[in-house]
Amino acid sequence: MTTIVHEGLNGIVAAETRLSMVDGERGRLVIGGFRVEELAEWPFERTVSLLWETAGFTGTPKALPLPERTRTLLHNAAAERVPVMDALRMAASTLQAEDDAEAALVLAGSFPTIVASYWRILHGLEPLPPRAHLGLAANYLYMLTGDEPHPELVRGTETYLNTVIDHGLNASTFTARVIASTGSDLVSAITGAIGALKGPLHGGAPGPALDMVFEIGDAERAEEILRRTIETGERLMGFGHRVYKVRDPRADVLAAAAERMFKRAGDMQLYELARAVEDTALRLLEEHKPGRRLQTNVEFYTALLLHGLGLEVPLFTPTFAIGRVAGWIAHCFEQRTVGKIIRPESVYVGVMP
Repeated sequence: MTTIVHEGLNGIVAAETRLSMVDGERGRLVIGGFRVEELAEWPFERTVSLLWETAGFTGTPKALPLPERTRTLLHNAAAERVPVMDALRMAASTLQAEDDAEAALVLAGSFPTIVASYWRILHGLEPLPPRAHLGLAANYLYMLTGDEPHPELVRGTETYLNTVIDHGLNASTFTARVIASTGSDLVSAITGAIGALKGPLHGGAPGPALDMVFEIGDAERAEEILRRTIETGERLMGFGHRVYKVRDPRADVLAAAAERMFKRAGDMQLYELARAVEDTALRLLEEHKPGRRLQTNVEFYTALLLHGLGLEVPLFTPTFAIGRVAGWIAHCFEQRTVGKIIRPESVYVGVMP
């Protein structure tokens, strides 16, 4: 009897979940019973509470100050110029809690403070504690810059965090569930998930997508540069997705959020250039790769939105983690109710004795 090996577990259903549904054929993302287009307008804390309640846990996170041991670690990491994602992974492992309920609030509330504090230390600035009257998104921007942010920048940040809070059984979420299934603590599960997200095949490439737009610089140059890129076999960053065979619904949400944010609190020139690049890229992809259904993915407008927020590229994936940690936590709670360790099998293909 031949055993079929599903490399990467592709096509294997490993869990039932009430948290999110990804429909790649129709371009739909449902989170906690709501389409992502609806959630985009919510305060981030409301989306977190929805997801956690769906998983059986009631709680609303707020930005938290860091314990001394975490602050010390961040200073030591900055002295060695450790990348931001590595610093986040190390700092997350220093967090402590008595139980899962406390750990959920500590983790979700500490991620914005960790990322913002480390960024300031890296740039020779003193970290700032969160302000009690600000939400998670506003506190993140405040702790990065030292200024209370424009409401449109907060709105744009919350829209982004809402769109990335959960996305099916992706690599980092699966990692968190595997660790939770062993009975290990929530901090360990989330630390493992950060390690999975750090991998370039999962964390995505929003930075290169923006680099491409900057390289083009002028809409009139878009066709020449993009055509050359496609004809030489290079990938167009920000287009195509393993799951979505039509346009990524998160791209539409972030495109609308970016347009509103740039219109009210920024410069529309970059936004208009990005739209022109997108239109040209989609036309050329269909011309050169007909039937491949290579549509705009979340990375393209993630890059534009985060750049508009004033974030530099090394902060893109850590900012993603600030949103996704709430989804990881929800999956860990859901996995706890299953009460069974995740333990797939392998096929031995080595030398027999």
